[in-house]
Amino acid sequence: MTVARDALAASTSASLTAIAKQAGVGIGTLYRHFPTRESLILELYRHDIQQLIDLAPALLESHPPLAALRRWFEEVARYGRLKYGVAEVIHAATNGGLDDEYYQPFVDAIAVLLNAGSAAGSLKPDLVPEDVLLQLSVLWRIDPARDGEARAARILTLVIDGLLAKPTTST
Repeated sequence: MTVARDALAASTSASLTAIAKQAGVGIGTLYRHFPTRESLILELYRHDIQQLIDLAPALLESHPPLAALRRWFEEVARYGRLKYGVAEVIHAATNGGLDDEYYQPFVDAIAVLLNAGSAAGSLKPDLVPEDVLLQLSVLWRIDPARDGEARAARILTLVIDGLLAKPTTST
């Protein structure tokens, strides 16, 4: 999986033959597991998205809520850079997300982080996780070859700044 992920991140047009060669397996072996390029991409998607879902509560165990949220967003941005060239395959296979079995668990992972931040007083109360997901969706539209990492960091700062609880002022 790592070889396939790296190959597709380096070139979204990487062929199954090239991936098999880099992985040191025969093309027949790769085709037995992944009969099409799309099936390989979807398996990578399932694996990576599940890791992101599992990461949210794990980060909260070892970091304050705001730091956990930031680290999770950074991982989502990293994933977005990997997904950049294959997003249309995933979008088509999941009917634009409508048939995506990972959609609700991903939204729930966002909710866990937002609720922890709200409870700690660092984030606004009553944030809507699906609204935050919509903000994050811009990450898979950032071209990694055009200063993508720096741009993603700037966008994440904007998103987080918009989520922060505002201190009340006395008048």
